[in-house]
Amino acid sequence: MNLQLLNPLRWRKSFLLFILGGFVVVWFSFIDTYSIWKRIELNQRKAELKKKKTQLKKETAVLKRNISNLESDPFLLERIAREEYGMKKEGELIYKVKVSD
Repeated sequence: MNLQLLNPLRWRKSFLLFILGGFVVVWFSFIDTYSIWKRIELNQRKAELKKKKTQLKKETAVLKRNISNLESDPFLLERIAREEYGMKKEGELIYKVKVSD
């Protein structure tokens, strides 16, 4: 067996540079903390969070509108209290009717 093949000091410089370059590419692509793979994942996560942020902003706007409607319209507040929470005025009787199919 030829011992020169096992000794890295005897290899050609171009082959050594190829191995070193391959190692650097693998390192920065997959292993490093700020690898390309991790950056792609983080960018995808960022896009998802931006979508969720815009959705939550829309929901917040709707809820703020509902709050302002409730603060300005006492009849709406009374209707919601009666329908959703079963509240009643003093001295008022409420009859619940069950509809059977």
